[in-house]
Order: sequence, then structure tokens, then C-alpha cells
Amino acid sequence: MKLTLKIWRQKNSNDKGGIQTYPIDNVSEHMSFLEMMDVLNEQLITQGTDPIAFDHDCREGICGMCSMYINGEAHGPDRGVTTCQLHMRKFKDGDTIYIEPFRAKGFPVIKDLVVDRTAFDRIQHAGGFVSVNTSGNTQDANAIPIPKDDADKAFDAATCIGCGACVASCKNASAMLFVSAKVSQFSLLPQGKVEAKRRVLNMVEQMDKEGFGNCTNTGACEVECPKGISLENIARMNREYLKASLASD
Repeated sequence: MKLTLKIWRQKNSNDKGGIQTYPIDNVSEHMSFLEMMDVLNEQLITQGTDPIAFDHDCREGICGMCSMYINGEAHGPDRGVTTCQLHMRKFKDGDTIYIEPFRAKGFPVIKDLVVDRTAFDRIQHAGGFVSVNTSGNTQDANAIPIPKDDADKAFDAATCIGCGACVASCKNASAMLFVSAKVSQFSLLPQGKVEAKRRVLNMVEQMDKEGFGNCTNTGACEVECPKGISLENIARMNREYLKASLASD
């Protein structure tokens, strides 16, 4: 395939940045999107041009680092996949593809397509953990009975990889799907109930500090989420937050 790539280039966080055009050919439909980017970068290096910076790691749809905004969609036109799992067969010969970084106040651009997503780390540090009783009277977690429905919902929430597609897809750059997934995976389990009130208050407070917007229930986050995290988690987080707020007054 022959393609025209319109890619956002930005030298650093202070640079204005802009779209630059790169023609590329001999692209196989069997390539992943990141393999196509590798080919382009090899071409740029051969020409003595600075390669395009983009995040990636596992290339197996697990780490969530490969976050790109492709033709106006987080992770591109496919569903239930990250950018590294997107294949070029989703495009046609002669297509023009626009590639940009995720846009959000909470995700400042570092360089080109790389954004700083440590805001998610700070939100998790605020409460995305459980304290472990090490007094000597500990109970084996496997010995605690948990209803299957609760366990399934907790596992579904825990599949969130923190890629930020929910933020990139939301018109308010809301991180509520991410935060609610982290709140839900603990609030549904006995081990997470001890700190449930403090957790949801701290994580929501940190989310607001990071500059993420609020949820308006448009559902774009769930549609673009590569792991299919449900909006039900946002409803659960809102209930948890209301209960915690009333208890703290």
C-alpha cells in the first residue's frame, strides 16, 4: 500500500508543534500500525531526519503505552484493541492517515506523539491499593468467600490498562472511567472494603487536581476503551463517593 501520513511533530513541551506530511509505500496489510511507524522511522533515519517519537513497550495490547489518536479515534478505527494490535488492513491503498498524541490538560505532550501520563500514576498512588495485615493473624485471601458475580465484576474492572483512551475520547477529557475501574476492582472485594471510603475520596480529589474534566455520559470512553470497561463502574464510583462524602461530614 501507498499511504500519506499526517503526523503531529513537536520538539518538546514548550514547542508549538504542527502537522507534517510523510509519504510511505510498500506497506503490507499484515503489518501492525507500530510496525508501519517503525518502517517510517527507518526511512527518516536513513534520510538524516529526526525519527518520530512514540511510546510502546509490550506490543501485545497489555501495557497501554502505544496511545495514538488515529483519524480522530483513540487507538484508531478498530474496536477492542490498542494501537499495537491495530493492523494496516484496516486502511486502504492511497489513504491519508492523521496521527496525533492524546489531547488533554492532564496529558501534556513531551515530544511528538509521546504524552506524560504520570497523572494516572498519581491518582493510583492516592488510593489504588489495599493495606495488608501482617500482624501474624492474617487470613489467606483464597479462604475468603466472594460471590462469583462480584468477583467477575472486579476482574472486569481490573482489566483496565491505564492507556488513557477514555480521556482522549471524552470531550471533557474526563478520567472517570479509569478512576472508576480502579475504585471498582477494590470496592467489590472484601480486602478493599476496609479503606473504601478513604480510597474513593482521595482518588477523585487527585483526579480533579490533575485537571481532568467531569463525565457527561456520552459513552465515548466505553466505545474506545480497548478493554471494554463498562460505564457501570462510573455509576458505582459515584455511589461510593456519595456514601463516603456523607460519612465524612
